[in-house]
Amino acid sequence: MISLNNNLMASLLFPRPIDDPVAVFLTILAIMLIAPLLFERLRLPGIVGLILAGVVVGPNGLGLLERDDTIILLGTVGLLFLMFMAGLETSLDDLKTNANKAIVFGLGTFALPMIIGTVAMLALGYGVLAAVLVASCFASHTLLALPVLGRLGIMRSPAVTATLGATLITNVLALLVLAVVVKAHGGTLTLSFWLFLIPALAIYTFASLWGVPQLGRWFFRRFGHDEGAEFIFVLAALFVVSYLAGLIEIEPIIGAFLAGIALTPIIPQLSPLMNRIQFIGNTLFVPFFLISVGMLIDPLILIKQPKSLLVASVMIVAEVISKYIAAWIAGKWFKLSNSSIMVMFGLSMAQAASTLAAITVAYQIKLVDQLTVNGIIAMILVTCIASPWITERWGRGIKTQEKITTTETPTQPLAHRVLVPVANPSTEDNLLNLALILTKASGGTLLPLHVLRDQGKPISSLERMQQRQLLESATRLAHATVTSVEPIGRIDDTIDGGIVRTALEHHASLIICGWKGYSTYQENFFGSVLDRVARRSQVPMLITRFTEPIRNLNRVLLAVTEEQVSSVRFQPTFKIAKLLSTELKATLQILVIFSGKVHELEQLKAIEEQEKISIKQKRGNFVSTVFSALQTHDLLILEVNTQSTPRVRTSAVGKDPEDIARSYPDLSMLIFHFPDSVD
Repeated sequence: MISLNNNLMASLLFPRPIDDPVAVFLTILAIMLIAPLLFERLRLPGIVGLILAGVVVGPNGLGLLERDDTIILLGTVGLLFLMFMAGLETSLDDLKTNANKAIVFGLGTFALPMIIGTVAMLALGYGVLAAVLVASCFASHTLLALPVLGRLGIMRSPAVTATLGATLITNVLALLVLAVVVKAHGGTLTLSFWLFLIPALAIYTFASLWGVPQLGRWFFRRFGHDEGAEFIFVLAALFVVSYLAGLIEIEPIIGAFLAGIALTPIIPQLSPLMNRIQFIGNTLFVPFFLISVGMLIDPLILIKQPKSLLVASVMIVAEVISKYIAAWIAGKWFKLSNSSIMVMFGLSMAQAASTLAAITVAYQIKLVDQLTVNGIIAMILVTCIASPWITERWGRGIKTQEKITTTETPTQPLAHRVLVPVANPSTEDNLLNLALILTKASGGTLLPLHVLRDQGKPISSLERMQQRQLLESATRLAHATVTSVEPIGRIDDTIDGGIVRTALEHHASLIICGWKGYSTYQENFFGSVLDRVARRSQVPMLITRFTEPIRNLNRVLLAVTEEQVSSVRFQPTFKIAKLLSTELKATLQILVIFSGKVHELEQLKAIEEQEKISIKQKRGNFVSTVFSALQTHDLLILEVNTQSTPRVRTSAVGKDPEDIARSYPDLSMLIFHFPDSVD
């Protein structure tokens, strides 16, 4: 009777669902715009607003929209994109940092929710397969509170790194449970399935995690100048890996998650490409999925079946208790503070991406009913509200324990206003991408500069147009990463004079210039533009030579002498190297070269203890020692030793970097040049 009255009321308001494509799309866009804004004003996650909006306009609500093939298609794309972005936030390097904590917590935060959740659902009368699948939803989690960590400056704390590594373990295990349960429900969980699945899964995982990055590096090296091609390649990789997952009889969402993990090493977190992926995913594809999930929910079940309230309550209690016990055991095992334990609990309790993905698949194969979907949505609502609050409430307690953070170091003033002279759009991409990484991480401003030389005659309209196009291109790139930008067009009597004077007039804190890797005989005698800027500049310079796209670099090698480590210049150099290794998801290694006897330096000892970074100390000739340490796809960072080199008619980079560059023409290099005033 209640269902009949509900349908009658919906039919009176909307005699039939909207079927005009333009009207359907307009309705969905209106939901995407209004629902998140409304719920965020109420201090509730926008994700909840989209799901509830789907309930209201769906077939079980007002009947405004029908969950037809188009909605299902776009919802499936959004589901895959959601899992893909979850993979992009997960790095294999997270397991290497505090690996023992990550493994213990990862296994604990998977096993305890599986055990407690299965027992709880069996007690409610669920079948074994349904109980195990619902429990796997409790085991996985979504790092919803990551923005809180960045704001508090505790991303490098042991509790957070352990949780990041644990996320990979528990989410992969939960998705594998989903794959097995789906097969068991379909009656195909046989010995032949295991004999096929195990080797197929091993080959598939290796091909995804090794082959996709290799193919991506090659593609970005060849076609990295085409922003559209980059994005289409990423989409193609996502759907190819997801489709192949279906061919080996596992859920495509597992493939989407693996595709994200595979691509994360070659897509810097602060790059324009990552910004486009997150922007399009979060504003278009994922909202489609969330709205489609809401259309599955029947709110009248709460009235028709009071048991749904019991189911939702049991789910919430089982999930929260099991996640807390896992965090408490792991925290006490490794002697972490209570604040750290609560941060681990807060981070790992949120349910969204993997949970929605798993329950959607289970509902589609009729393993669970709408009552279960409603209970899961209620659990998502509670955990999405509680997770950020708990993380922020107790995260403040461990902020004071962080001695070194990215936002509290000399990185910020050094990269606060970065000046980048641009001349050729086809060769400036790496310079601008490097500058954007530094400025965005420090909350700074990019200053792209193009200088037209005054040669005593009127500047042609073609030259002015080229200058405008270059600056507009740099501005678009900065806007793509949501970075503050102040384009500067200048006319000056010399290029180097224009760069130096602009740096002073616009209060630049760092100048980034390109270098071809060698000096001609004419430049050795008269000096190049780069040399003249280095001699006259009162601002630190970062002289760069990129032989491949910056995203392709696997390791950052900082090579310094004993004297450079003891200098005040080493701290900003080290911080930039550390920041780049983090954003490029590359390994950081410090190589200290002694001319005499190797001995322990206090500064290096402190870095090893606090940062857990590999530091090698060797005795020998600087150039030959660096040669022996180089690997393919390295980014070598050096400092110019200006004190031992006369400032007149000398290369801005110094003899040693030139020798290295000539011997390794394919090596990418960053060379710091500080004015004498830094000392």
